Amino acid sequence: LCRAGIGEITLIDHDTVGESNINRQLVATYSALGKPKAEVMAARLLDINPEVIAKPIIARYEADTREQFFGTHYDYIVDCIDLVSCKLDLIETAIARGIPIISALGAGNKANAEALQITDISKTENCPLARVVRKELNKRGIKHLPVVFSNELALKPEDAEEPPPGRRSIPGSLVWVTATSGMLLCSHVVTELIKESLTAGVNQAE
Repeated sequence: LCRAGIGEITLIDHDTVGESNINRQLVATYSALGKPKAEVMAARLLDINPEVIAKPIIARYEADTREQFFGTHYDYIVDCIDLVSCKLDLIETAIARGIPIISALGAGNKANAEALQITDISKTENCPLARVVRKELNKRGIKHLPVVFSNELALKPEDAEEPPPGRRSIPGSLVWVTATSGMLLCSHVVTELIKESLTAGVNQAE
């Protein structure tokens, strides 16, 4: 997004860089271990474009703290939340406030980057996260949402370590899958913002 010319980016993440992130995340290097991901990424954005306005927020988005994230104007929201309850609240809140949003769905245990696509959530298949989100959004009267998802059937990775409390397993991830997902999210956002800008220019001219 920064390299594509977006001038102001708010980065929200409560986590710190861990060694297990190094296989797939841009912020994850050994020199960044233990540092807040949002701050590491903000510093990288400024290194790419010193004029960008990068706002790191080290916090978890959830319903109880929702308002602390909406004290600024957003042209577009990119939802990459894993926790379903928080994901649903962000989607519902963005739609209620008229803010365009696109959501990333499950990339874990997927290996084929070519299976990733941008579509409406009503057209998703073979994605457990999509199924749950689609069902819960339907309950809230939300039938349509642009998403990036893969219709590849999930693989079963080898259990190399014990999952953390509350999780049955740790999904495997591959850098070309997560990176492609991110690029598709970026392409959608930038394209939509350009369309909106052109439309506004036409209306202004009229």
